[in-house]
Amino acid sequence: MNETADWLSETSPISRVNAAEAVFEDLRRAITAGRIEVGTRLPSEAHLAKKYGVSRPVIREALRSLQTLGMTQTRTGSGTFVTTASPSSDLRYSGYSARDLIEARPFIEVPAAGWAAVRRSPEQARDLLKLCDAMDREEDPHRWVQLDSEFHMALARSSGNTLFAKIVTDARDALMQQSELVNLMASRRLASNREHRQIAVAVDAGSQEDASRAMELHLGEVKQAVTEIIGKAQPGR
Repeated sequence: MNETADWLSETSPISRVNAAEAVFEDLRRAITAGRIEVGTRLPSEAHLAKKYGVSRPVIREALRSLQTLGMTQTRTGSGTFVTTASPSSDLRYSGYSARDLIEARPFIEVPAAGWAAVRRSPEQARDLLKLCDAMDREEDPHRWVQLDSEFHMALARSSGNTLFAKIVTDARDALMQQSELVNLMASRRLASNREHRQIAVAVDAGSQEDASRAMELHLGEVKQAVTEIIGKAQPGR
């Protein structure tokens, strides 16, 4: 029996609080160690859910993050295949690299947050705070990522700058993929909730300086998390 078959025959129930993170980490380690060989088609979501004792949405989240790391590729009608045991140090999300987002976002979203504090309507300020409330309550990781995306787009629209709003909207898929990976591998959801609320409160208060600073701090934390993920994802880490 080869390594992949050995791995598939094992039952690995997950008991950690963040089940998707645990499943992702187990799959990643199995691939980097060669227990799941490059070229292998991964079992179905149902099979993996049974192996780990979790729901299929948990499996789906873990598989999306493996694909974001470049370790797997989903082929329509064929399944998900392992493409490499060595994740790329240049993460890509929907055509953008991690570096693209890290370099560009401070020049777009920091001033957008500041202008939102000056130009937002009362309704827009309330909507941002409502999104923060929804993110605090949300337990489903994928739905949380959608709310995160809605927050950043709503904030850009509140800036009154059409170009800022268009750029953030156009990059939505990439930002969602990055958010999902960061929250899975760096467990940043609760910290991110606090950071989003600081931005929304500053916008609601009409403080351009505080809103810009809060967004700058948020993006700095995201940058640090992505940098650590790139290092952590490399073999031997």
